[in-house]
Amino acid sequence: MKRFLSLCLVLFLITGMAVFAIGNRQRASTSERTQITYSFWGTPDEAREVQHVADRFNSEQNRIQVTVMQIPRDTYFERLNTMATARQLPDCGIMSEDGVLQYATNGYLADISTMYGPNDAKPLDSLAFRAPNGQIVAYSVANEILLLYYNKSMFDRAGIPYPPTSAANAWTWDQFVETARRLTLDANGRNPGQAGFDRNRIVQYGAMVDTLTWQLEVWALSNGGGFFNANGTQVIVDQDAAIEAIQRVADLHLVHNVAPLSPGLSDDGIQRSIIAGTVAMATGGQWNIGTCLATARDLEGLNYGVAVLPRMRDLVTINTGGPNVVFSQSRNQAAAMEWLRWYAREENSWFLIESGIWMPVLDRYYTDETYTRRWVENPAFPPYAEYKSAVVDFARTHARPTAWYYTNNTIDFNNLLGSVLGPVWTGNRTAREAITSNAAALRRAHQGQ
Repeated sequence: MKRFLSLCLVLFLITGMAVFAIGNRQRASTSERTQITYSFWGTPDEAREVQHVADRFNSEQNRIQVTVMQIPRDTYFERLNTMATARQLPDCGIMSEDGVLQYATNGYLADISTMYGPNDAKPLDSLAFRAPNGQIVAYSVANEILLLYYNKSMFDRAGIPYPPTSAANAWTWDQFVETARRLTLDANGRNPGQAGFDRNRIVQYGAMVDTLTWQLEVWALSNGGGFFNANGTQVIVDQDAAIEAIQRVADLHLVHNVAPLSPGLSDDGIQRSIIAGTVAMATGGQWNIGTCLATARDLEGLNYGVAVLPRMRDLVTINTGGPNVVFSQSRNQAAAMEWLRWYAREENSWFLIESGIWMPVLDRYYTDETYTRRWVENPAFPPYAEYKSAVVDFARTHARPTAWYYTNNTIDFNNLLGSVLGPVWTGNRTAREAITSNAAALRRAHQGQ
C-alpha cells in the first residue's frame, strides 16, 4: 500500500499539471506570503513535478507560498524523526496510514478538526484519523474499500448467477463457499466433493480471499469480532470470533479445495487470480480497477464484474486511504490546512478517480446522484448500476475504518500477526493454536514493546 500510495500521489500531481493551466492571477511577492513546506517521498524528478502542482496553488492566491521538500522514500521517516527531535519538521506532509497515530501519540501532529467548516463539503467520517483524545489529526486524500471481483465468463459457462451487488442480497459465507465449489474444476472438469476429484490437478479455482494481514481484519469484523476493540485500546484477535474467521479463510484452501494457497506476502492477489484467469472470484481493493483490471479488460478481453463481499455474521467492508498531515511544530498551521484542503479537492485528482485508482473522499459523491454519475458513468468502470451498488453504496453504508485510523502500533502488530499466521495457511497449525500461543506477544506489539 505504501508503494501504491506513492505511485498514486505522483500520478495525481503530474496529472494536475496537464489538466489545469497555470492561472493568470497577479502574483504577490513571495516575501509577502506565508511560507510553508510540504514534505514528500520520492525522487528529485518526482519532487519537481509535485512542485509544479504546488505552483498552481501558489498562482491561484497571493497569501501562501508552498515549497516541496523532497526526501527519498527509503529514508523518509528516519529524516522526519531527526527533524522532529530538532524541532525542524516541515509544516505539512504525506504520511503512511500505519504511521499517523504513532506521530500523533508522540505529539507531532496538529489537530485539524477545524480544517473544514460547518458548511464545507467534508470527507467521509470513516476517513478521519483520530488521536487517542478524539482529535482528528489527518484525513485520507483518497478512499478505498475491499470488494469482490469475479470473472463473468466463468459464471456464464457454469450457468451460475453473478454474485450480488446489493448489500441487501449479500451472500452468507456458506453461500460463497458453495458457489466457489461449483466453480472449482480439476483437469477432468470435476468439482470438489464429486467422485474422482483430484485436488492436485485443479485448473480453475472458485475463489481466492486475499490474506494480506491488514485485509484479514474485515473477516474478523464480519464475524462479530475484530483485531482490536472499538476504541483501539485492547487486542481481541485471540477471541473466538476473529480466530474462527481466520480459520474459515484458511479452510477455503485446506478443507474445501476451492482456493489456491495464498500466503499473504504480496499485494498482487487480483493479478494472480482474476487477471491470470485461474480464479473465478477474488477479494481486493477498489484501486485494482485502475491499476490493472481496466487495462486487462481492454487488452485481453477480460469480462469482469464487482460485487459486495459475502458476510460471515455482519456485512462489512473496510476503508483506507493515504493521509496528508499538518505537523504540530508548524507556526503556519492555518496556511498548511488551506493548502491541504485545496490539495484534496476532487477536481485536483480527477484523473486518478476516473481511472479507477482512487475513490472520492467527499460525502456528496456518495449521496448526490449528480456527483455520483459524474464519477461512475465511466467507460473504464463496470456498468453504472453494478458499480454504484457494489462500490458507492457499499462504501457509504457498510464501510468501517481500518484499524490504523483509531489505534497505534499497527505496523508491529500486523507484521507479527502475518508471521504468526504463516503456518495456518499451509495447515501446519490451526488459527487457534497459532494465535493463542502468541497472544501475549501480539499484545506487546500493539503496546509498542
